[in-house]
Amino acid sequence: MNLPRLVSARFVWFLLAAMLISGAFHKANAQGCIAARSNQGILDELCGQGTLAAHDDKDHNPLWLRRLTVDVGFREFNSFRHFVGTVEQTQRELLHNQVVNHQLLFDIGLNYQLSRRWSVIADVPVLQGSRNQIYPPVGVFRVGGIGDMQVGVQSWIFKPPTESNGNIALAASLKIPTGICDATGTALYKGQLVKAVADQSLQPGDCRWGFTLSSQAYRQIWFHTMLYFQGSWLFNPADTNGVPTFRSKPGETVMSVTDQYLFRGGFSHNVPKIKHLSASLGGRIEGIPVRDAFGSSNGFRRPGYIISIDPGVMYSFRHETLSVNGPWALERNRRRSVPDIANGTHGDAAFADYTLIAVLSHRF
Repeated sequence: MNLPRLVSARFVWFLLAAMLISGAFHKANAQGCIAARSNQGILDELCGQGTLAAHDDKDHNPLWLRRLTVDVGFREFNSFRHFVGTVEQTQRELLHNQVVNHQLLFDIGLNYQLSRRWSVIADVPVLQGSRNQIYPPVGVFRVGGIGDMQVGVQSWIFKPPTESNGNIALAASLKIPTGICDATGTALYKGQLVKAVADQSLQPGDCRWGFTLSSQAYRQIWFHTMLYFQGSWLFNPADTNGVPTFRSKPGETVMSVTDQYLFRGGFSHNVPKIKHLSASLGGRIEGIPVRDAFGSSNGFRRPGYIISIDPGVMYSFRHETLSVNGPWALERNRRRSVPDIANGTHGDAAFADYTLIAVLSHRF
């Protein structure tokens, strides 16, 4: 396929449609300061499509020669419930002094098929957010921009199609520090209006290199039910990035460069009498660890996790697949950071009750 032909009116119309569909979910809530920014992606196997590499067209040509798949995802964060550990700080909402952190996250994922097993992958996140800062510097911060891009490779363990109706994909990506990490806003500090650095949760990037290891898997079991799993871990070996936080506690004066993780799994089944429509139910955990897998973990961070029940639906039509999930939080835990442990304190973090995630995929 000629690559310039891929960037066509068809591609532009797909992106516009994806943005419009994403905009329909503008009022959804998400888990806030601790939620991972990983691309969830789509498993076509859950609606009876199978992998792109596993099918041929009507002329018996491999469909992977179509090569390019584009995912456009959307999430909205509107966190307002404060937690210390697993205990909700209900007094914050009663006194109207809670921080409200609102974020829009768009995500464009690319998968360029090299063969039935191997593909090149890329991910471009875009963030827009606001936060009402109630402690110095006081103000409403608004930040927007491209986040840290990722480029890598993915491979299916078994060559599609498989006789077992199951497979496992492994992927590795390099995280490139393309996102700004010291975005500022106008705020009140010591009685004067100043340009202050926005909170860590609003920064599109972290200004440091990293890498991601991820996996996805599926397996058909009884009654044509599909089991699925997706997981990713962003490794950030760097300790801090030197960006000030305006915090005075020892160890919290600069921002930490944190790992992030996301794991989800469950089962899916086709909806009777509706072709290519499936419903799924599973679990999901995402968060930031207290200590990174590699390197030190100093500086300010909000470690913790969210465990959610994760219902969803997926529908495939022609070359498009639309996936919608609505994770509901079952447990929220703001854990103690390395400075918290050293200082004998326990910071808080804001969470929300649920989120709505939409991903639209197209095969070119």
